[in-house]
Amino acid sequence: MKYLLASTLVALVAAASTAATAQTSGNSDTPRLQCAIGYVTGIGGSAQSFREYLATPERDRYRLLADNPIQCKVSDEARASGCTGLTSLRHEKVSVYDDIDNETMSVVARVELEHGTYPVIISVRRQDVKCEE
Repeated sequence: MKYLLASTLVALVAAASTAATAQTSGNSDTPRLQCAIGYVTGIGGSAQSFREYLATPERDRYRLLADNPIQCKVSDEARASGCTGLTSLRHEKVSVYDDIDNETMSVVARVELEHGTYPVIISVRRQDVKCEE
């Protein structure tokens, strides 16, 4: 019985240690946000549109933004999907969703669409996200 209790305790400590190591490990030049809620000021959009935006020369980005407003299909349950295009965000409260790469991440933001405002998963530059305090 004591052996079972001791081995369970060792397993729990090992699992906690592994989880802590996983949270702190990684490439040291890859800044990771350690928050769930943040604020975004900048441009965001569907993954494909956002990649095009970042690849566009600086002088042509405004035109790309103006010519490609974000559009999504909205289901009867008020869920947005199949989004394309870009949107401009000004201190918009977001839920941090996932890391895409070293420069971009996915967030859930409330975005104004044709039929109202809906939560949408969009890509944004990591540097445009500030954690809520």
